[in-house]
Amino acid sequence: MAAFFRWLRRNVVVIAGLLTLAYLLLPNVIVTVFSFNKPKGRFNYSWQEFSLDAWKDPCGVADMCGSLSLSLQIATWATIGATVLGTMIAFALVRYRFRARGAINSLIFLPMAMPEVVMAASLLTLFLNMGAQLGFWTVLIAHIMFCLSFVVTAVKARVMSMDPRLEQAAQDLYAGPVQTFLRVTLPIAAPGIAAGALLAFALSFDDFIITNFNAGSTVTFPMFVWGSAQRGTPVQINVIGTAMFLVAVLLVLSGMLIGKRRNKQA
Repeated sequence: MAAFFRWLRRNVVVIAGLLTLAYLLLPNVIVTVFSFNKPKGRFNYSWQEFSLDAWKDPCGVADMCGSLSLSLQIATWATIGATVLGTMIAFALVRYRFRARGAINSLIFLPMAMPEVVMAASLLTLFLNMGAQLGFWTVLIAHIMFCLSFVVTAVKARVMSMDPRLEQAAQDLYAGPVQTFLRVTLPIAAPGIAAGALLAFALSFDDFIITNFNAGSTVTFPMFVWGSAQRGTPVQINVIGTAMFLVAVLLVLSGMLIGKRRNKQA
């Protein structure tokens, strides 16, 4: 027994980490399991029978793949817009000194600290006062606005850790400003930019509150899921959720493998 307690004290951090990870992944496991279910009724909440029908026909539910395609389009464009703007803002805040820089630094964190329902209502009020028609473009603008802060935070942390002497060395070797940025600055900042882009895509794709306020008659995938849950939950929703989870895992594993190869080459 004493040996067991000594082993437990040595590995308590690892055990706590594994339990936390299992707790976080439990919903994903349940979604994956029920993607192979064949419910007898409209609701996919209890296990009935193993089936591959939903995987063979993931678009079998009317309008589901249309809403999924719309969410992917919005998330892609929102990611591009937020990443470009957020990267420029992050470099400006770190590299330059200008009036109101401190105030802007503080304001950047407001969208992350503000409840989504407040930001959603504020954006809706703005669009209505401007006379804008609610739809694809209002959702896209709203997503870029609330993803921007997350991108700025991720890129800013990376830029702050960069060694300016590397850029100075490139300039000493007669590299111009564009060459220095493309060959030195951008590759070093790339992990932070990629992290901000992935975070923006995930936030945009699964957002419901801000989208629901500003979508009008546009139906994204989260809104489709919410509407379907009131009438019955199709198994295909679990299929799409499982597929997105697997894609995210593959991206993370690919990033880890690329990082290990680069470290070995260095």
